[in-house]
Amino acid sequence: MHSDIFIFCIFCYERRVNCTLRAKTTRMTKQKRIILEILRNTDCHPSADWVYEQAKKVIPDISLGTVYRNLNVLKELGEILELNYGSTYSRYDGKANNHYHFVCENCNKLVDVDMPVYQGLDKLVQDTTGYQVNYHRMEFYGICDECLQKMAAEQR
Repeated sequence: MHSDIFIFCIFCYERRVNCTLRAKTTRMTKQKRIILEILRNTDCHPSADWVYEQAKKVIPDISLGTVYRNLNVLKELGEILELNYGSTYSRYDGKANNHYHFVCENCNKLVDVDMPVYQGLDKLVQDTTGYQVNYHRMEFYGICDECLQKMAAEQR
């Protein structure tokens, strides 16, 4: 029963993505579909190299350039997010809806923050500045629980 619902949801999602791609004259190629599935099915925020390594397991002859091009197309279509936090490489997020992130300043771990997005912030900034605000992105910086535990153990 639950698997039927899951399969139906995946089917509906793929139809929506295909409609979006057609509307923007971009085909849903096997490579795009695999890359999107990889990002949708991971909780981490991987680099393009990580996505490439995962994609090679399914499409052995895929190139790193193909992965980068398809990540860029999926980003432009609004299907994924590209996250830049001052590191030497971008990370990608399969959740394209607006949500917050926490970045550990010690180990660079990047995780989603499970809390509602404050929708009133866009209007507040728009009313205060007169600028048109389309969306906002917020990151919290600090030390993750694993690093805190390691630091505490080292101090003992």
